[in-house]
Amino acid sequence: MGRVVSPHDLLRLAPGTPDFPDAPAWVAASLTRAPFVVVRRAVSVNGLIAVGIRGETRSERFGSWLDPRFVADVLKPESLGSAKTATIRANLPAFALLRAVAPLCDLSGYVWGPTGSVGFELASGYPTVTQTSDLDLLMHAPDPLDRATAKILFDALAQAALDHGTRIDVQIQTSIGAFSLAEYAHPGARVMMRCADGPKLVADPWQTSQAA
Repeated sequence: MGRVVSPHDLLRLAPGTPDFPDAPAWVAASLTRAPFVVVRRAVSVNGLIAVGIRGETRSERFGSWLDPRFVADVLKPESLGSAKTATIRANLPAFALLRAVAPLCDLSGYVWGPTGSVGFELASGYPTVTQTSDLDLLMHAPDPLDRATAKILFDALAQAALDHGTRIDVQIQTSIGAFSLAEYAHPGARVMMRCADGPKLVADPWQTSQAA
């Protein structure tokens, strides 16, 4: 596989992908229903990709490693923002909220897309979103985002979520890692940065030298 993968990318498994070692019984059934895994944020080991597998419930989550040669396709969150779901499911709160916030996210000027259950369903076609599902978004911000602008964006997205009776969680991705827009939009000296080698408290999410 020549494509670079990033955390939150969804990978469609190629036919003949071997079973994951030490996987619980539900994993095989889950991959039969929808042969997709999500890239985890972790340091690569021996060229393998850190992946996560989701089951039918929140308690069914399994982390493992995947040889890149078993990746048939890579679907990045930013390719899913305008994807359509089945008409019968389009009015679920998370999908309705996605349509509502898409113009706001586009106006931000950043590349963005859905992750979590919404991203998984849009990529796989398998119904994973429920009436109570949150909307998870990933927004790429290679250049610094000032806190005042972040606050305006967060307030607009939070109001849209309130209007649709659900919740929204936005992760801002930099070249270093990812952090919560909600945390960054509120006063505070440092934010928690999710990095491949673990979480770090940083004053400036765009400066590795400030990790502590």
